[in-house]
Amino acid sequence: MGASLNKLLLVLLGLHAASVLAAGGEIGGHALYQANCASCHGADRLGSNGPALLPGNLERLRRPEAVKTISEGRIATQMPGFGDKLSTEQIKALTELIYTPLATTPEWGVKEMQTSRIVHQAGKLPDQPVFKADPLNLFVVVELGDHHATILDGDKFEPITRFATRYALHGGPKFSPDGRYVYFASRDGWVAKYDIWNLKLISEIRVGINTRNMAVSSDGRYAMIANYLPHTMVVLDTRDLTPIKVIDVKDDSGKSSRVSAVYDAAPRKSFIAALKDIPEVWEFSYDEQITQTNSTGTPSFQPRRLRLEDYLDDFFFDGSYKHLIGSSRGGVGQVIDLDAGKKITSVTLPGMPHLGSGITWDYQGKPVLATPNLKEGVVTVVDMTSWKIEKQIPTLGPGFFMRSHENTPYAWVDVFNGTKDRDVIQIIDKQKLEVIAQLRPSPGKVAAHTEFTRDGKYAVVSIWENDGELVIYDAQTLQVVKRIPMKKPSGKYNVFNKISRSAGTSH
Repeated sequence: MGASLNKLLLVLLGLHAASVLAAGGEIGGHALYQANCASCHGADRLGSNGPALLPGNLERLRRPEAVKTISEGRIATQMPGFGDKLSTEQIKALTELIYTPLATTPEWGVKEMQTSRIVHQAGKLPDQPVFKADPLNLFVVVELGDHHATILDGDKFEPITRFATRYALHGGPKFSPDGRYVYFASRDGWVAKYDIWNLKLISEIRVGINTRNMAVSSDGRYAMIANYLPHTMVVLDTRDLTPIKVIDVKDDSGKSSRVSAVYDAAPRKSFIAALKDIPEVWEFSYDEQITQTNSTGTPSFQPRRLRLEDYLDDFFFDGSYKHLIGSSRGGVGQVIDLDAGKKITSVTLPGMPHLGSGITWDYQGKPVLATPNLKEGVVTVVDMTSWKIEKQIPTLGPGFFMRSHENTPYAWVDVFNGTKDRDVIQIIDKQKLEVIAQLRPSPGKVAAHTEFTRDGKYAVVSIWENDGELVIYDAQTLQVVKRIPMKKPSGKYNVFNKISRSAGTSH
């Protein structure tokens, strides 16, 4: 009854808006939205067939670009243009509306999740790949340009298949321990499970309204999702993507918080989460030998709360997973001893280090962490035994991604956040700690996100444009060996490097 009434109201609003427009009048943003947008984006702006239209979900879309999208539509989607139907002022009113926060915080609980869940493939599929390529040397390529993903053979550098994804996948996909399944999370909360061996989408579920990232447990049994909206963390059973638990994120006073990031700490058999609005780190154990289980035998996922002196926006583990280093506000990094549950020292970090993209290697007999910087042209190298700055390596501008491999002497870093030279990839010698080469894979086009084949012999660079491509380099000679056209390939993820937790890539 409620759904029918909502549909009737939308029809009446549409008829009212049409009559007003026919008479040459103007109507407000809310009525315009209900008449033109609600059928795809939801009457409450929380998303439906189309993505959610809320300020947090639109943070990467500047208002002039939003105006253009409403006017002209968006290629490779079902979003039509309204420039021939709505006036400039009406489009402006719509733009103002979608960048206005909701009056009350919306809820998205187990009921909404279960209603959203879609099973695309029921029943058991063959336990072996349907293709001949090495299943551990595949790349999963996310193409944001038209919201697809490509499974790429990392030996022949040829696509095996290509399939549609949800709008605006957020953060890197995660893999099952054997590399068979890949899990995607979109910015507006959709989590999908895809069987790489059988090249089939298995199931999907919407776990939030604005999702930050996702982690999969080292045993492959659980996925934990960090949400900006609502302020929750969600635990899923990876077998069928059914919700196990929804965790409200609040401090002792009841203040709620967005979740900055969640990662799997494999040796600890736990998930670690940093909170955006509360100076705490939360640890959730899934080790059934030491944690409480509920009546179904699954871990209780009660948080162990580590109270800190400052907030953490992102973080990075050392090799033992005993310590994490987190980027705080104001250029100071905190080093947290997870066993002791407290901060042990600080590290001065300029600008805004992107620790989630940090990598490690051995330098002069000790492990070091290297991180690009989102605001300054520098790569910071930190000694992870003393937690002192080893060196600040000047770069052409602020970067976003840094990558390497155990079998290469080089680290590759982009200038993604720069105002110029965004078409450059800089090559850093890991023992000299200096830039020794600059590559322009496609002059004039943004180059970003390097990833290596499982043996480290080849480096794959994204040209971050709608008419983009993957550029394959010989990682030793730094010569181009192949180019593969792609639609804004935002990232590509090698199965082996991810499941083996290569020191040269993000986890």
